[in-house]
Amino acid sequence: MHAVKRLLWWLLAGSAGGANRGRILEVLFPRPYNANELAGVLELDYKTVRHHLEVLENNRLITATGSGYGKVYSPSDMLEENKAYFLEIWGRIGKKQIKKNNLKGE
Repeated sequence: MHAVKRLLWWLLAGSAGGANRGRILEVLFPRPYNANELAGVLELDYKTVRHHLEVLENNRLITATGSGYGKVYSPSDMLEENKAYFLEIWGRIGKKQIKKNNLKGE
């Protein structure tokens, strides 16, 4: 299995918070957002969004431009080049993950 595909499986399906990370990536493909905007769009706590952004950035799936409050995030070149893997994985698990988390009250 391709390394990026394996990474995406782990971050989206194999670890806690995968549904939120998938939602963040899905929203970032059309345009960049800062953490506060993402929190509003996704109706998530700001600190939760910041945590997932850090995980995604540490795994080189997103890049940040700017600094402080104005820092905006977008998909990394690596993720853009492997977008088909994200779409494949997220298409298979995305709605299931979100539904499962809604039932748990997360």
